[in-house]
Amino acid sequence: MAQLGEIDYESFTQREDGIDAYIQQPLFQMEKVNNLLINNLPQATFSVQYSHKVIEDQDWNALWESNFQPVIITDQVVIRASFHKDTPKVPYEIVIDPKMSFGTGHHSTTSLMVQTILDTPLQGKNVLDMGCGTSILAMLASQRGARQVTAIDIDEWPYRNSLENIRNNGIKNINVFMGDASLLKDQKFDVVLANINRNILLQDMEHYIRCLSKNGILIMSGFYTQDLDAITSKATLCEMEYVSHKTDNNWVAVKFFKK
Repeated sequence: MAQLGEIDYESFTQREDGIDAYIQQPLFQMEKVNNLLINNLPQATFSVQYSHKVIEDQDWNALWESNFQPVIITDQVVIRASFHKDTPKVPYEIVIDPKMSFGTGHHSTTSLMVQTILDTPLQGKNVLDMGCGTSILAMLASQRGARQVTAIDIDEWPYRNSLENIRNNGIKNINVFMGDASLLKDQKFDVVLANINRNILLQDMEHYIRCLSKNGILIMSGFYTQDLDAITSKATLCEMEYVSHKTDNNWVAVKFFKK
């Protein structure tokens, strides 16, 4: 998994007899896989077999809606769809209809980010949610007292879905933009949230840190426990100070402080 991560694979599902590795279709190159698995693996007593297929588009919304249950995180946050009723009363409630956007709260990384945000003072802060997906984290930051929140995603679906979710939650202090880390030029934030994937985090971390104010906080997730050293090393090189991290099902959320 670590070596596949180096050639742009973003997520993995472990099985008894192997793994399923996922990559965006435009980034897939069979030659890279062949080179890795045939030439780069150390000599071993086992053989490697592999195949690939394109996952066909389907009605992801119908599939999601048929399976989606409300998410309750640390008895403080409920994330539910608009069709859910009779959910528990907690300090923070977020209503989402994610369409094709990532971020229902069920995934370990979203839950870990939510838990870390709950541990982080946000009152009066200027917050960035980078790779916002459904904007769950942006909305929680607003509910936690952030003065202003900026949400950015590179794809049109999350951009449009974020606008809809923010409007449906009656939140007025979140601005949503479609783009990448190049949008961060000349901006300053007190807290940066980034739940993306290992490769993008390592590639764009310097942009996140550059736009952080002094004493700012960087919270990141979307990577595995075996990637924590690489993430921490990169942050340390950028003069960030490790604060803490949380883990769940081999996923990690980590917090850094800008000196």
